[in-house]
Amino acid sequence: MAPTITALDATLGATVTDIGLADLDDGTWAVVEDAFHQYALLVFPGQNLSPAAQEAFAARFGEIEILRGDSDHKSVEISNAKPDGTVAGAGEHRFKVLRGNEGWHTDSSYMPLAAKASVLSAVEVPPSGGETEWADMRAAYDALDDVRKRRISGLSAYHSLYQSQAKMGYEIRTGAGYGYHTKGAPLRPLVKTHPVTGRKSLFIGRHAYRIPGLDDGAALALLDELQDFACRPPRIHTHHWRPGDTVVWDNRCVLHRARPYDFDLPRVMRHTRVAGDPATELAHDSTPDDRADAYAPTASNR
Repeated sequence: MAPTITALDATLGATVTDIGLADLDDGTWAVVEDAFHQYALLVFPGQNLSPAAQEAFAARFGEIEILRGDSDHKSVEISNAKPDGTVAGAGEHRFKVLRGNEGWHTDSSYMPLAAKASVLSAVEVPPSGGETEWADMRAAYDALDDVRKRRISGLSAYHSLYQSQAKMGYEIRTGAGYGYHTKGAPLRPLVKTHPVTGRKSLFIGRHAYRIPGLDDGAALALLDELQDFACRPPRIHTHHWRPGDTVVWDNRCVLHRARPYDFDLPRVMRHTRVAGDPATELAHDSTPDDRADAYAPTASNR
């Protein structure tokens, strides 16, 4: 039986049913890959993937980002739950990372090699809140008027996790943890052309902060204006998680964010990130040797 693909009520996204991600044959994978390029966001309800099965599915999309310090799995838990059964408090690093994830962003844009795709599965979710939202940067670019398209054509922005966390009042230890760049913030064009579909999209988000040729105030104003315009209906989909759900999205043309929930309750997600192709996702002020900086998560960031 071929999988059933049902478009969501937004400019991006589809739900895929009648499929088992743990046992994909090549023909079914070809259908999934085509849908991934068309919809940029695919929701697979009730898959209940093991870590190994999730990693195998993610590896269909490309090379998985190497997770230093974890020799068993190429996935990380994004969770406020700690090994002792308690949840992270407001002063803890884990809590600050999770709150940062509530801002619109694309994965790994602050590293020399940005991500191609991300796979996220729900392990344990609170009864309310904790949704994930995605925003379609292809449709956002298409909706810009010609004046704004000309204004941003040729402009680039630096991306930094240091500054995006600092704007929230959180300090990051220099050179430690998941993807904290050590050789300067990478520079990325505001308009990205998708390497497969050829569609243009905005490449922005909370990590973008400085634009060469503009003073910092004007740069932030422009970036805030673009993000506010882009992340509005009908370009947004909100997913209400159930344990076992799996979602994959295209980081090259989609922003995402987590939604708040009661932090006294555990929320446990499993995340696997697919590295981008150096030919198209390596920052244009980086070198191939900088790829090593793209893979540096540690257990403290899970």
